[in-house]
Amino acid sequence: MPVRPTAAYSALLTAALAATALTACGSGSGSSADTVKVSYKQSTDNSIKVMDTYLAGVKKEFEKKYPGKKVEFVPVKAPDSEYYTKLQQMLRSPRTAPDLVYEDTFLINSDITSGYLRPLDRYLAKWPDWKRFAGTAKAAAKGQDGKTYGVPDGTDTRGLWFDKRVFKKAGLPLNWQPKNWDDVLAAARTIKRRVPGVTPLNVYTGKPAGERSTMQGFEMLLYGTGDGTSDPLYDSTSKKWLTAGQGFKDSLTFVETVYREKLGPDVSDALDPNFATTVNGELLPQGRLGIDLDGSWLPQAWLPGSGHEWPDWSRQLGLAYMPTQHGQAPGKVSMSGGWTWAVPAKAGNPDLAFDFIRTMQTEANAKKWYIANSGISVRSDVAEDPAYATAQPGIRFFTDLVSSTHYRPAYPAYPKVSTAIQEAMESVTTGDQSAEQAASGYDDTLKDVTGGQVTEK
Repeated sequence: MPVRPTAAYSALLTAALAATALTACGSGSGSSADTVKVSYKQSTDNSIKVMDTYLAGVKKEFEKKYPGKKVEFVPVKAPDSEYYTKLQQMLRSPRTAPDLVYEDTFLINSDITSGYLRPLDRYLAKWPDWKRFAGTAKAAAKGQDGKTYGVPDGTDTRGLWFDKRVFKKAGLPLNWQPKNWDDVLAAARTIKRRVPGVTPLNVYTGKPAGERSTMQGFEMLLYGTGDGTSDPLYDSTSKKWLTAGQGFKDSLTFVETVYREKLGPDVSDALDPNFATTVNGELLPQGRLGIDLDGSWLPQAWLPGSGHEWPDWSRQLGLAYMPTQHGQAPGKVSMSGGWTWAVPAKAGNPDLAFDFIRTMQTEANAKKWYIANSGISVRSDVAEDPAYATAQPGIRFFTDLVSSTHYRPAYPAYPKVSTAIQEAMESVTTGDQSAEQAASGYDDTLKDVTGGQVTEK
């Protein structure tokens, strides 16, 4: 298992990330009035060039449409948690701020509160395509001041991917659909017993995986507890965060069970920040993972030219929705998020940046992106296009999950709350704490990061 970083090491890492960000951006966005600098998260898997290829096409179109204007890319190649750190370092200074940045919806309110982003309302009011975006997607990019700070480029949902090759060897049904958490664990135990050498179940966990742990792992469990009528993390009436209730503890117990019974990956692998690349590029294609609790976007890793080409994935993998804890209504659960394109407050060329957004978000380019990225459309015109709905196996399955999906309470404190969840998950994954102890530690951290603004669950 990797050694946990000390406080001194963490401080050095933060400084190194800051230096990397400053170097990556060169002389800053204001260096040329005719150049728009676009920063985005580049895949840590060198074989996946979906975003790079898409943006290169938009750049060509943009420079043709606006003669004399240039696009300069500032890719940041890092796991999610490091990307967020680098991005925030870049946004703090006009010398390093790009003109356009790729923002995860979970972080956008925190960056709005920090004054890092520019409201886009005056641009959106004059952009006819904005009316085609779904209201829920628009809300994900809105600040508490009612202004909009980002243009979403799609959403996602999550479920259970399972390997039919592994299930056949284990004697499990190839049309598997668990009705509750116990069914998921029972299938994993059967795989462990009957198919040696295969990881039965992957649930992302711990701080190294960042928001992937919180959203794909923990919240897919937590939002399937209770009666499903109220948010288990945040009380919108009192506008306070909720301490760990029984559902929170049960979710930690599920994670604890997966790793204590060795139903999941080796702990050292699970706490590798690049483990998702291993899952997508090796374990799933090679038939070495039975069940993967994961997102709708996975097929982008297996498309032609990806380096992990897997044309048979739709025949070898099955899809099942994640059940609620006891099978209680509505019976299934999903989490949705997504990313937005935002203009930094200190951008040198904000008008040009929005022109680039409009070029990315023509109907044709939006459809091209959703299909390439295995994304779920947030535009009505694309969603109604048969070419989108039938572009890839699985799109209909994950689109149908939107009706039972949940969105994170993406308020300014959420990134810190998310980190507290990851710490609790990691402690039960390594066996350092029981679920009860980890929940208690979460409560203490929650009170600290929210200034005591909590409601006892």
